[in-house]
Amino acid sequence: MLSEKLTQKLNEQVVKEFYSAYLYLSIEAYLASLNLPGFANWFRVQAQEERDHAMLIFDYIDRVGGKIKLGAIDEPPSDFSSIGDALKLTYEHEMKVTASIYSILDVSLEEKDHKTTAFLQWFVNEQTEEEENADNNVKRFELVGNDGRGILMMDAEMAARVYTPVTTVQNQAPVV
Repeated sequence: MLSEKLTQKLNEQVVKEFYSAYLYLSIEAYLASLNLPGFANWFRVQAQEERDHAMLIFDYIDRVGGKIKLGAIDEPPSDFSSIGDALKLTYEHEMKVTASIYSILDVSLEEKDHKTTAFLQWFVNEQTEEEENADNNVKRFELVGNDGRGILMMDAEMAARVYTPVTTVQNQAPVV
C-alpha cells in the first residue's frame, strides 16, 4: 500500500505528465501553422509518449492500492516567438519533469518503498533520454539558425519519428 505522501506525489505526477502532453500538442499546433509537418510530427509523438507516462503512473497507483485523484491540468502556452524558443521551452520543461520524478524517488527511498523505487527507475532512465533528445533538438536548431534549407532538413528528419506505445507487464517495469 502506498503512503499518503507517495500517493499524493504520484497523483500530482499524473497531472504533470498530462500537462506535458498538452504542452507538446500546443507546440505541435504552432509548428504545423508554420508548415513544418516534421517538427509537428515530432511533438505529436512526444505528446503520445507523455500520455503513456501518465497512464503508467495511473495504473501503478491503482495496482498497489493507492487512491487515484485527478487534478486540474493547466492551460499550456499557445504563442511561441520562434521555433528555437519552442525547442528551448521543451528542454527546460523536461528538466522540470526530471526534478519532479527525482522528488518522488527521494520520498520512495526515504520510506523504503522498494516497489515504488523500482517502478520509478524506468522513469529516471526515460527522463535521461527525454532531456538528451530535447537538448539535441535545441543544439541542432542553433547550428541551423534561420537558414530555411537547414530548417527544412531538420523538418524532414523529424518527420521520420514514429510513435511506439509503451506497455507494461503486470508488476514489472514499462517496456518500450
